[in-house]
Amino acid sequence: MKKSYLFIFILSFSLTFAQKAQSDTDISKIEMKSASKLMNLAINPNTQNYNITYHKLEFTVNPAVYLITGKVTTTFTAVTNMSTLTFDLANQLTVSSVKKGGVALTFVQNANNELVITLPATQTAGTAATVEVMYSGAPPVNGFRAFTTETRSNGSKTLYTLSEPFGARDWWPCKQDLNDKINSIDVFITAPSQYIAVSNGVEPEAPVIVGANKITHFHHNYPIPAYLICMSVTDYVVYNQISGTAPNTFPVINYIYPEDFSSVQSSLDVTPQILDLYGSLFEIYPFHNEKYGHAQFGWGGGMEHTTVSFMVGFERQLIAHEMAHQWFGDKITCGTWKDIWLNEGFATYLASMVIENFDGNDAFVADKTNMVDYVTSQPAGAIYLTDTQATNVNRIFSNRLTYNKGAMVINMLRFKLGNTAFFQAMRDYLSDTNLAYGYAVTTDLKSHLEATYGQSLTEFFNDWVYNQGFPSYNITAQNWGTGQVKITVNQTQSDPSVSYFEMPLPIRLYDANGAIFDIVVNNTTNGEEFIVNVPFEIASVDFDINKDLISNNNLVTLGKSNFELEKAIMMYPNPVANILHIQKPSDIEIEKTTIYNSLGQIVLESNTLDINVTSLSSGVHFVEIKTADGTYHKKIIKK
Repeated sequence: MKKSYLFIFILSFSLTFAQKAQSDTDISKIEMKSASKLMNLAINPNTQNYNITYHKLEFTVNPAVYLITGKVTTTFTAVTNMSTLTFDLANQLTVSSVKKGGVALTFVQNANNELVITLPATQTAGTAATVEVMYSGAPPVNGFRAFTTETRSNGSKTLYTLSEPFGARDWWPCKQDLNDKINSIDVFITAPSQYIAVSNGVEPEAPVIVGANKITHFHHNYPIPAYLICMSVTDYVVYNQISGTAPNTFPVINYIYPEDFSSVQSSLDVTPQILDLYGSLFEIYPFHNEKYGHAQFGWGGGMEHTTVSFMVGFERQLIAHEMAHQWFGDKITCGTWKDIWLNEGFATYLASMVIENFDGNDAFVADKTNMVDYVTSQPAGAIYLTDTQATNVNRIFSNRLTYNKGAMVINMLRFKLGNTAFFQAMRDYLSDTNLAYGYAVTTDLKSHLEATYGQSLTEFFNDWVYNQGFPSYNITAQNWGTGQVKITVNQTQSDPSVSYFEMPLPIRLYDANGAIFDIVVNNTTNGEEFIVNVPFEIASVDFDINKDLISNNNLVTLGKSNFELEKAIMMYPNPVANILHIQKPSDIEIEKTTIYNSLGQIVLESNTLDINVTSLSSGVHFVEIKTADGTYHKKIIKK
């Protein structure tokens, strides 16, 4: 989902403003709908004794009137023996009756936004039942605005819903936590006949006119959580497209404000291309048996309702982000709000891959650079939330951590595993029958990546997912003999939660004529040295040229070659009688000098530049000079 801050919501619904806000680096600000900074996002324990298998949702609405009348028929299966059935429902909505098999049931609406129904007898675990709830009222008007009516600038009336994370209860009785998808739904929308109604899934039959109203029926035959069920009603223009490859083609249906259609039609034409890209990289669109499309609405952002993303404008990256959620968020939904990066990190990264595939590598690198710069603008922060953070809407939808760091961690997994293993792991993840059209947590993703990679990723996930911060690298490359270069890697961490970020490091070497040689070293410890074969003497060095890693404040230098240092470090006088002087460049620090006799025995050690050799016997001696840049050997004659 793309959310905007409340002041954006209040200031303007205009298409112009929304498109201006939808910059590639500001993607989650468009999504951030900050109703209250703290909300109770914990699972409602009173709704855990049953699983919903089916909803028949019958809504009567008029975009000109802020009111909803509904009948919700719910089939559920008892998880434990139960005598009461609880739905989430806003206090402002009034239930008029509850029936089971045509028999009225006793119920109460308490002060906790709950509808508590007393069942006629204890329902035993494993058995199914169906209840029908009749209700009506004006949904609560709060910062969340899950149910909205408005008048557009041309006078047209519009109604739409927006329920993420926990706003569904504001307009219908539901179970809205992240542990129970409804197997299938039928949605019947009754509205004045001049309007077009939109919801999830497909229309099994043409709308039916009843007096001044029209009843539009939508059927969605895939599991869906409450927050992705949607409704919109206004004077739409319908723009049809086709995506997929025969025989697996499917309709793309766009519902657009008539006053905006001519200006956004060309923007919508990229939709089938992005659907095909995602299909080729991962798998065919998960709901291809129904439809994909968009419904324009008045809120300054976008929302990935299953099979029909709601959005105010149609900038390509917004289209790409909300569409990506159909795979990551709608087909497989994060199992807890602590795992929200599985939704938003992937949607952000897939939108970045649209840049990679449509605009080229330079644009892709620029997009990743923007994300890395934002992630590293603060020293701390993990993408996996704590229990406390999972109750904070602003933290759940953190642009820096959930979206951008989540996306770049996925990019680092792709870099670490390589394209073949990474994309195979993602296809396996999406097709896992235990996860598909259900829920996943971070460990589920990790298991699939490890299975394809063939190695443990525990260290990676501890460093980059569960703990905080990022590394800053100090990398030195120096010529180290014919056809060799020594790479020395040092690292500091921005946050103490990680002792060392272990990661393959991409390094680019150049010769004096600009020829390029790329290497990757697998860095696991501080001060680690790598001797690598190169086809030329290097003249310069660069690090992470494609911005594949999260890091900042890096220092990359070309060290003196060991040939240069061998010549630069001199000893005199030679032959020597008493004091041996060592001459060296000022930027070289000598750690220890060791003198050996002709038999290879250590006869003297020193850490000074002036060494008294009076005690040595006459004849040839060998000197080993150890520095931070290497070890060098000289020969002296003692008089």
